[in-house]
Amino acid sequence: MMAITRRDFVKMTGGIAALLLSGCGETLARKQTKRPNIMWLISEDNSVHYCNLYNDAGVNMPNVNKLAETGVIFNHAFSNCPVCSAARSTLITGCYGSRIATQYHRKLEKTTLPSDLEILPAHLKRAGYHTSYKNKTDFNFNYSEDVWDSRKDWAGHKPDQPFFHQHQFPITHEGRLQQSGRGGEDNKSVALPPYFPNTAVFRKTINTYHKHHRTLDIEIGEIIERLRREGVLEDTFIIYFGDHGGVAPRSKGYLYETGLHVPMVLRIPENFKHLVDLKPNTRFDGFVSFIDMAPTVLNLAGLKVPGQMDGKPFLGLNVNTDKVNKQDETFGIADRFDEKYDIVRSLRKGNYKYMRSYQPFNPDGLQNNYRYRMVAYSEWRKLYREGKLNDVQSQFFKSRPAEMLFDVEKDPYETNDLSTNPAYASTLKKLRQNLTGRVKSMPDLAFYPESYLIKNAIAAPVKFGKRHKRDISKLIDIADLQLLPFARARSGISSAIRSSAPWHRYWAMIVCSTFGDEALEFVDEAKSIAANDAEPLTRVRAAQFLAIVKAQRPQRVILDVLATTDDPATALLTLNVVVMLTDSEDGYKFDLKKDSVKAKDSVIDNRLQYLAAK
Repeated sequence: MMAITRRDFVKMTGGIAALLLSGCGETLARKQTKRPNIMWLISEDNSVHYCNLYNDAGVNMPNVNKLAETGVIFNHAFSNCPVCSAARSTLITGCYGSRIATQYHRKLEKTTLPSDLEILPAHLKRAGYHTSYKNKTDFNFNYSEDVWDSRKDWAGHKPDQPFFHQHQFPITHEGRLQQSGRGGEDNKSVALPPYFPNTAVFRKTINTYHKHHRTLDIEIGEIIERLRREGVLEDTFIIYFGDHGGVAPRSKGYLYETGLHVPMVLRIPENFKHLVDLKPNTRFDGFVSFIDMAPTVLNLAGLKVPGQMDGKPFLGLNVNTDKVNKQDETFGIADRFDEKYDIVRSLRKGNYKYMRSYQPFNPDGLQNNYRYRMVAYSEWRKLYREGKLNDVQSQFFKSRPAEMLFDVEKDPYETNDLSTNPAYASTLKKLRQNLTGRVKSMPDLAFYPESYLIKNAIAAPVKFGKRHKRDISKLIDIADLQLLPFARARSGISSAIRSSAPWHRYWAMIVCSTFGDEALEFVDEAKSIAANDAEPLTRVRAAQFLAIVKAQRPQRVILDVLATTDDPATALLTLNVVVMLTDSEDGYKFDLKKDSVKAKDSVIDNRLQYLAAK
């Protein structure tokens, strides 16, 4: 019997099909007697910029291309976070990390998911699937390993038992490039983004990464061949994608397209093509994000998508493909990566990308020990300090605007900020309002410092967020004073400084640091906060503002906080401020030794190691 598509079925049966597919009674998906296998093939640290399916300068990957011949290339697939554990936590939960407190990498404390929010393999296993993964999971929350049947492969599945397998390929990971600039082939024809200096180190680094992609493609081909030998290839949906962007400098760890826009190719199996209303060997323009991946797998398996998931299926029965193909938005989250703190959010809608930096005085290039193990990173900073870079190449090491706007179709590497161009004022306003609405409605937990969340929210972050939604909204309003002319922001800053709520004062000091010398009238109040505030981090933010405007040296306040707090998250954020001030043009010096810091943690050691070498 010839398989028919969902669209053909609706045309043939009219209203009856519409009723069934709308979810009235038991859907066709629930009645499936045989369910498909589903496999995720995930390349680490990999954006669309390295694959010739998306970029003429990318690598030819024959096995990935072959997947596309019997499937679909997704032109707009995005991670919601540009780093490993946070991205994978989103993949497996279907939830935004900053709503469920899984956005920090590496976690100081694992979060606890709500009791009614199960991760993808738990749903699948209960439905009879064999579940497995290879190489890593690396999630930022507590869960039982019992949800996995195997930590190797799908070999243990019973005859006629469907399987779900998640396979990570480490060959393209950032760690494989750390020393690549010292050796390897200098391919002078390799294409470099405009923000990189055209040096042998950068050319060798990118050329080596291209070689890793060729190895990756061979490994992918081996898995596809195994499925064919086992006779299950035409029962298996294969989805190849990158786990976030990367891996050259200014990609992994950043909300630029190089950090978020990932390759994604779906192979449609012959025996289950009736589940997907897409034609093979085509491209799909609708925007899909990692929050949508778990719901999509559940839908393909004929399972109900829990309401606790933020994402929606983009494949399978009951999915309106035409509607999905019109989706044109994706949301990005960046907070702490290793020892480096920042709070940045992004919203891409169509061709336009809006980026909101809530601490814009932090340069993108703020020290992160793991990043700067890469020779290319270190050379880039060295050339900047020697004054050998042009304006575009130098921007990575300078403070940023609080908001930026890019046309990513015309400007794929996001170097031409349109936020101050009057011709784009309407677009800027709409995207700003859209993003602000998202972080408020979520609500986005990151507007409290991580130290506060660990003490008060980590055991039940979703409940905490709902309970504190109004206060989070107020913190966002204070932060958004950065976007006003100072004359209009003055009253709101003054009110926040005098508030009895510590995090209102905390954000008021961050806003003052953003305005810099324009906010000099608040120096006396900042001095009082730095000396007397009951919240250590508010003291630190006041000291940072006073240092930025050269009104008071920050060492006494900051060293006092580091010597007295035993909380690692408080100490780590304080050390983030120390590094920012140390590496600033003013070059503040701190007499810091290991015993100067009461709190202990390996990420604290990272900061102290860097500062000791200054």
